[in-house]
Amino acid sequence: MRRISRLTRVAVGVASLALAATACGGTSGESGDDGGGDKGLAIAYDVGGKGDQSFNDAAYAGLQRAQKEFGYKTADIEPTDGETDADKEQRLTSLAKQGYNPVIGVGFAYGPAMKAVAAKYPDTTFGIVDSVVEGKNVASLVFAENEASYLAGVVAAKASKSKTVGFVGGVDVPLIHKFQAGYEQGVKDTDPKIKVISQYLTQTAEEGGFASPDKGKAAAEGQIEKKADVVYAAAGLSGQGVIEAAAKAKIWAIGVDSDQYQQEALAAYKDSILTSALKDINGAVFALAKSVEDGKPLTGTHTFDLKSNGVGLSDSNPKFAEISGAEEAVEKAKTGIVDGSIKVKTE
Repeated sequence: MRRISRLTRVAVGVASLALAATACGGTSGESGDDGGGDKGLAIAYDVGGKGDQSFNDAAYAGLQRAQKEFGYKTADIEPTDGETDADKEQRLTSLAKQGYNPVIGVGFAYGPAMKAVAAKYPDTTFGIVDSVVEGKNVASLVFAENEASYLAGVVAAKASKSKTVGFVGGVDVPLIHKFQAGYEQGVKDTDPKIKVISQYLTQTAEEGGFASPDKGKAAAEGQIEKKADVVYAAAGLSGQGVIEAAAKAKIWAIGVDSDQYQQEALAAYKDSILTSALKDINGAVFALAKSVEDGKPLTGTHTFDLKSNGVGLSDSNPKFAEISGAEEAVEKAKTGIVDGSIKVKTE
């Protein structure tokens, strides 16, 4: 019963259709100080930047797809260490001034900067991932991370032999609380006797919680010492350290955002990546770019959940099928979440 992988394959297409179906009309762009120029999609990365094999790389995949399909010029810009909202505002302003359209901020940290810049460039369409920003020319692309994490918790419970599993969050913020809440609920609903050890790496992003594989590795090692035999990280680049620690200890890791079993940079550890909780950031980024290209820019809030296949779970690792009862339990949980009989917590 290899049905989970089908969810992974169709996620991009479904997300695009979901967005297109709710498209709102926008202003037609003109070149000049108001933005809306003739260049294509530009993205500004979150902490960790391109190469995190997770959150940012999923957005980059959407940019690559748009570049290939539309044949236009794109841009992607890295964050800087210790940057402020003013730095983010300057980055978004620069992209809009250069004529890129749409301009997407990857991550909730772009919220204040985007609100300020979007108002100054009404003919440019802006997008933000993982946050809601009000604006006539802003599309907020948000996800039901808690639902994907619930499925990850179900798998963790089925895979654990020690009756102890771990969760590593990058930064102690509401967004990552959703990952933790869903995961813990999925574990406990599957086996109430399993202990969940949850830990955050830092209180703020500036401290490196999303960009420090060494911190992730140390946290995972601590949980492994406490008998955790499955560890799930929602920590951006830091998650690579969690996966490395799991591989070294020969226990299971659960990836996040992208299918981390498929990431080339993690190939040395792939046999230990049991599954990944997915967010179709790729499809959301591409759908916004397509809406602008079609002359019908998306605006407003667009939520990607399990029902729309905007989130899901991967089963690329063949060993997934060897976990007794995991596939059946995931399908049952998915059905319950979609029909509303399972209410997944966000806190």
